[in-house]
Amino acid sequence: MIDRYTLPEMKAIWSQENKYRKWLEVEICACEALAEMGVVPAEALQEIKEKANFTVERIDEIEEVTNHDVIAFLTCVAEHVGDASKYIHLGMTSSDVLDTALALQIKEAGELILKRLHELRDVLLEKAKEHRYTIMIGRTHGIHAEPTTFGLKMLLWVAETERNIKRMENAIATISAGKISGAVGTYANIDPAVERHVCARLGLKPARVSTQVLQRDRHAEFLTTLAVIGSSLDKFATEIRNLQRTDILEAEEYFKKGQKGSSAMPHKRNPITVERISGQARLLRGNALVAMENVALWHERDISHSSVERVIIPDSTITLDYMLYKFSNIMKNLLVYPENMKKNIEKTHGLIFSQRVLLALVENHGLTREKAYELVQRNAMQCWRTGEDFRKLLLGDAEVAAILSVEEINEIFDYNYHLKHVDEIYKRFGL
Repeated sequence: MIDRYTLPEMKAIWSQENKYRKWLEVEICACEALAEMGVVPAEALQEIKEKANFTVERIDEIEEVTNHDVIAFLTCVAEHVGDASKYIHLGMTSSDVLDTALALQIKEAGELILKRLHELRDVLLEKAKEHRYTIMIGRTHGIHAEPTTFGLKMLLWVAETERNIKRMENAIATISAGKISGAVGTYANIDPAVERHVCARLGLKPARVSTQVLQRDRHAEFLTTLAVIGSSLDKFATEIRNLQRTDILEAEEYFKKGQKGSSAMPHKRNPITVERISGQARLLRGNALVAMENVALWHERDISHSSVERVIIPDSTITLDYMLYKFSNIMKNLLVYPENMKKNIEKTHGLIFSQRVLLALVENHGLTREKAYELVQRNAMQCWRTGEDFRKLLLGDAEVAAILSVEEINEIFDYNYHLKHVDEIYKRFGL
């Protein structure tokens, strides 16, 4: 990821320093378990705990020679510990350290994303409260349909964000697994008690069974969850982009003082941040596909997944963290234009009440649906062609007027009719 898009907390999680620190935690926890079993002398364990350390620069230097990152790490730690280092990594394979430590990093990243999701949910809920009765046109196929409220649109996003919170919690639970089971997962050279101790100390669950690696369906679930959340943000962002269009302008991304929209056209106010979010969602979906490709490894392990994960896991968590942070700020500062919503709702000259006319003819006066549809549609089509007021056309249609009174027709054209169940929907959210 481009560094400017990496927020400090997430950047720290994926730093080399944090990665190696997690490796060291795993190794020391394993030594603790072995000490409890009498394999590692107590004084050696004490020496390891006191002296074990590393520098990223020294590990890089050693790796230039070994071309193996875990060996370079262990060599660097051994330089700090001395003779007691012979007990570090005893009976373990590289992936015991790599996969268990990676699970810790992913868990940390997931918990940060979960925090961002809760923040977004709260922001959206405030917007839903504020615009509970802010009436606007609902659109299907991009065409005016019937009235809704901007608050209901926000409440829809609240519900989706809450589902994403549950998805994220489940994905974190799935990825929070460790393995210390040796070269092919048989515990041949290390007791399963070591794995239990390490995972308990680190807040992970031992994998019920593993090979040399944790199975990559876990990582695929995590990254597809990030992609689903990103797709929700893409959906929300796309709605704002559409509502900001000049010919609609019902909501708008905040345009700060001094901001420029175009190098050529000084009048431009472009939805650049929500467009950025839509674009970044594509990256998350692409990375999720790669994560699913990683599930099928050869036999007990190959490393076709490894190099890819070094890119897609940090990049996806960094990207989504940034997207959630930016979108929460967009929603906090969103410009909403109820007066434009009212103007737009009236652009079709009352056509949005066509279903109410249809239902009145069928339910109140016993017409067949086919006949009622014919009467309403012929006036609606004339309204589309001429721009004449739909209510006046109905009043002037002798066949309709013979069935519906003036009072009935006037009562049909009431916006508040469409708001009568808004409160019931809000009660489902405790509002």
